[in-house]
Amino acid sequence: MLQATVVGLVFLVAFSTMTSALADQVVPHTTIIPIDSSIGLEKTIVPFHAPKQNKLPWGFVEGKVANPVEGYPVIIQIYRSGEPVHFAQTDVKEDGTYEYKFRVRDVTGGKITQIFDGDYTVKIFKVVYLDTKTTLA
Repeated sequence: MLQATVVGLVFLVAFSTMTSALADQVVPHTTIIPIDSSIGLEKTIVPFHAPKQNKLPWGFVEGKVANPVEGYPVIIQIYRSGEPVHFAQTDVKEDGTYEYKFRVRDVTGGKITQIFDGDYTVKIFKVVYLDTKTTLA
C-alpha cells in the first residue's frame, strides 16, 4: 500500500505487494500559490509506483482540504516521465473531504491490461483560503 499524508492529503493505491513500511517513506511536497489576497491554489506533489505484479484493479486519491473555498473542485493530474497520463477532478464534500478512484488494471474479455505500470508523479490542486500561517510559493 502506498500512502502519503500531509495537510489532510492521502494518496493511496491498493496493491497487494506493497507494505505499510513503504507508505511511511513517501513525503509529498506542498506549496501555495496566491490567487488574490484571500485565496490561493494549494499544489501537492506525491510520487506513485505501480508494480508489474499488481493484481488489484483500483487506486485512489483522497484527503481533506483545510480551509476549502466552496465551488472549486480538487484537480488531480498524473504524469509519467513528465508526460501527462491521466487528469481528473472531484468535488469537495461539505466536511472538506474528497476522493477520486481510478482504474490501474483492467480485465476485459479475459485480456489483462496494466493501465498504470512503473513510476508516476501525481499533482493535486486545491483552492483554499489563505491564512497568516500559510507559506506562499
